Amino acid sequence: MATVFKPIRPKKLSEEIVDQIKELISRGDLGPGQRIPSERELATFLGVSRPSVREAIMVLEAMGFLESRQGGGTYVRSLADVAMADPLASMVERRDPRMLHALTEVRMGLETWSAYLAAKRAEQPEIDRLREIYTVMEEQAESGGWDPEIDFQFHLTITAATHNTIQVHVLNTIQTLFQTTIMVALGEFYSKEGYVELLLNHHRDILEAIEARDPERARAKMLVHLNLVEEKLAMFLNKERPDTI
Repeated sequence: MATVFKPIRPKKLSEEIVDQIKELISRGDLGPGQRIPSERELATFLGVSRPSVREAIMVLEAMGFLESRQGGGTYVRSLADVAMADPLASMVERRDPRMLHALTEVRMGLETWSAYLAAKRAEQPEIDRLREIYTVMEEQAESGGWDPEIDFQFHLTITAATHNTIQVHVLNTIQTLFQTTIMVALGEFYSKEGYVELLLNHHRDILEAIEARDPERARAKMLVHLNLVEEKLAMFLNKERPDTI
C-alpha cells in the first residue's frame, strides 16, 4: 500500500508563479496578445523577488504561454499560435483563395456559436461595450466610413462574452488573420459599393439579439452577416484573381 504514495515536495516560488499565471490565462483573465506586468511590477504584486519572477517567465515562454517581443514587453501567446498562425499567415498574406474561403467557413461556425453563447452569457459590461462600439460604427457610417479595427473589436467582444477561454484563444488567432487581410479588403469593398448601411444594420441586429438574450436569433443574425462576407469576399477575389476562383 505504501508504494502508491509519493513524497510531497515543496514548490519553488517560481513554480507557484507559473501556476498562478497559467490559471489566469486559462480563466481568460489574461487574454491572447495582452501584455503582462513587468518583472518589477509582478515582483511587487506577488511579494517575491525579481529572480523568481524572471525564472517563472522563462518557464512560461518555454511552455508556449508567453512570448517576449522586440521593443520590450512580455505578452500572452494565443494557444492556437504554434499550431496555426505561421502556416496560415503565409497563405493569407498571399491571398490564397482556397485558404481565405476556408477561413471564412471556419469563422462562420465559430462566430455563429459565439453569438449564441454571448446571448446566453454576456454580462452587462460586455453588452455596454458592444453598444459603445456600435455607437462608433453609427458615427462612422454617417460619414460613409467603415473601420475594420472597430469591426474587429465588435466581434472580439462577442467572443469574450462567451466566457469560453478556448473559444477566445482560437478566435483571436483566426480573427487577427481576418483583420489584417479580409476585413481590410472587405471594408474597402463595402465602402465603394455602398454597403456601409447594410453592415451597420447587420451589427445592430446582432447586438439587439444579444441584448434580448435570444441565442437562436443572435446565431441567425451572425450567419446572415457572415454569409454576406463570404459572398463579397468571393467577388473580391474573383476580381483580383479571376483565374483561381
